[in-house]
Amino acid sequence: MMIRTLILLLTFVSMNAEELKVISDNFKADQQKGVSVFTGNVKVTKGSDELNASKVTIFTDKERKPYKYLAEGDVSFYIVTEQNEKYRGKSQSAVYMPNESEYQFYTKVDLLRLDDYRRVKGDKVIVNTVQGSAAAESTKDEPVIMIFNLQDKNTKPKSLVK
Repeated sequence: MMIRTLILLLTFVSMNAEELKVISDNFKADQQKGVSVFTGNVKVTKGSDELNASKVTIFTDKERKPYKYLAEGDVSFYIVTEQNEKYRGKSQSAVYMPNESEYQFYTKVDLLRLDDYRRVKGDKVIVNTVQGSAAAESTKDEPVIMIFNLQDKNTKPKSLVK
């Protein structure tokens, strides 16, 4: 039975101080380089946001404040923007840039905006949580796919819960 490692990494000091919690099977860090590597069933939470992956590398500056998160391998996520838009999705890798409040998702991205059930599929999707903006592109010969859940004003809304 594998013992899971619980690491309370940092507490952010901001207007709404939130705890950053990382749970993983393994952990190693190099404080000189400002690099912390978490592997095995990694779960990162901050406020209502959650990021899961096989491996997460956190890069910190001289004040030990994270400036970049790199998630790799079966990434899944739940994020809420400052406009209270809720997103859930998955990809093969992701980068979070906290100074820009931006998530970048790569390879087999499937992003669902839960508020209106808009879905975006592509190879690169970027979501800015402050501006509430999103952009998508395909890096291969496949198109970006966006699916809207449209309803006729005369019909009753269908439940998406099965």
